[in-house]
Amino acid sequence: MFPPLVIGRFELDFPVVQAALSGYSDWAMRLVARRLGAPYTLCEVMLDRFVTEVARGRKARRYMQVSDEEHPVGAQLMGSDPLEFGPAARQLVESGFDVIDINFGCPVKKVLGRHRGGYLLSQPQTALEIVQRVRDAVGPEVPVTVKMRRGLDDTAESRDKFFEIFDGAYARGVAAITVHGRTVVQKYVGPSRWDFLREVKRHAGARVVLGSGDLFTPQACLDMLQQTGVDGVTAARGAIGNPWIFGHTRALAAGLPLPNPPSVHQQRTVIAEHYRLSEQLYGPEHCGRQMRKFGIKYAQLHPQSRAVRDAFVAVSRPGQWLEVLDRWYAEDQPGRYPAPEGSDLDDCQAEVSAA
Repeated sequence: MFPPLVIGRFELDFPVVQAALSGYSDWAMRLVARRLGAPYTLCEVMLDRFVTEVARGRKARRYMQVSDEEHPVGAQLMGSDPLEFGPAARQLVESGFDVIDINFGCPVKKVLGRHRGGYLLSQPQTALEIVQRVRDAVGPEVPVTVKMRRGLDDTAESRDKFFEIFDGAYARGVAAITVHGRTVVQKYVGPSRWDFLREVKRHAGARVVLGSGDLFTPQACLDMLQQTGVDGVTAARGAIGNPWIFGHTRALAAGLPLPNPPSVHQQRTVIAEHYRLSEQLYGPEHCGRQMRKFGIKYAQLHPQSRAVRDAFVAVSRPGQWLEVLDRWYAEDQPGRYPAPEGSDLDDCQAEVSAA
């Protein structure tokens, strides 16, 4: 039903990809998503200065870990000084990332106050200088992409600046732009305006545009593709604790019925592997806290979701996570679909802890 999604030299066999998710889309989450049908994933957003100043430290290695099975994989950069972006982009490419994505969309107050993320939608000259410096730094073989919101606000001036950056970024060689259908001021409140995405794609013509916002179900992913004409979509919060969204969307796109929710035993297998990967990344003493927020989301698919959620929240020591699986996932039962969220998680909910 849908043609491949092309991002530079990479041709993806399906146009539904995993978004960059601050605090979530680490190596472990990305691998699980890829194994369950995501053709492409993005690492959580990193500050340019963090990449260049601590690139050789243990903490940086956690952010920058890339394995053979996840190619192609993208890294997302955020910052305020154009001079910082080029060296950071080169470092990420040397670390193994295939695509560099530039964040002009984060609406978090602290980020805006430091002239990063969505703030740059009000500064077209600075934003386009950043694009040019990244494009020049990484060489022609590395695709550069951009993430934007539909503007700082809904004023005519903001709209004009959006299209100035949008068109200027393509003119400077970006391979694709992802547009979230909310403004920066709107943050995560209210619906994502898919009609704006449709307008943007008509304006873009053959240039590659991805849509973002309110994608919590497989049907919503297909609806955005069909209703707006965008070339691809990025699943954000809808993929946290529900990596099956990618395979289920593939089934719907192929004309098959929506697959049943994963059974309790199927959930257990994936959760246990996610934990194993997280433990490998963070160590047994630290992975529990990282996995707790995933457990809360995974619990939504369990028939006894509230009790399972509480059990994951209560985990406080190494090994206790597996005890939760032994207790609550021992008996196989039908799973359930997670309840749709009221708002999407953009690619940045808070700055990386290293900031």
